[in-house]
Amino acid sequence: MLPLPPAGTRRKLIASAWVVALVATGGSLYFSEVLGWIPCKLCWIQRIFMYPLAVFIGVGYLRRERALYQYVLPLSVPGGLTSLYHYLKQKLPALQTLASSCGRDPCTADYLNWFGFITIPFLALIAFALITSVMVLLYQYEKGRPALDAEEDGFAPVLGNR
Repeated sequence: MLPLPPAGTRRKLIASAWVVALVATGGSLYFSEVLGWIPCKLCWIQRIFMYPLAVFIGVGYLRRERALYQYVLPLSVPGGLTSLYHYLKQKLPALQTLASSCGRDPCTADYLNWFGFITIPFLALIAFALITSVMVLLYQYEKGRPALDAEEDGFAPVLGNR
């Protein structure tokens, strides 16, 4: 059980997760719409999991939602697993033979390959992992949270009591 974080820390954690989701969403749109890189089927699946996170986390931040992890984890965990599979499919020769089942644009295409290991699915995996980590921390804090006055931890609801 984790101790309660200092006042305002929870809001900063949620804000950081929101920034990660916004950067990931913006980055994927930049790659496809500005650079013209065509996303494969697995990239589309990762987008399906990431794009709502930018909205959910943002709304949760603004509404000061305590149980935000309940809405975010069901998207961030399978999104991260999809990214991991996609990354392994790019990097492991044994999985590359399955790439033909990925559609018109192969899932093994490396539009971006920095330092020999940083690819688009790797960047998505990092984003999902960061968001998931923040939500797990928030879950741990909430689980161990004693009944405090709502304002004590700097996380009072915006619209009255819940």
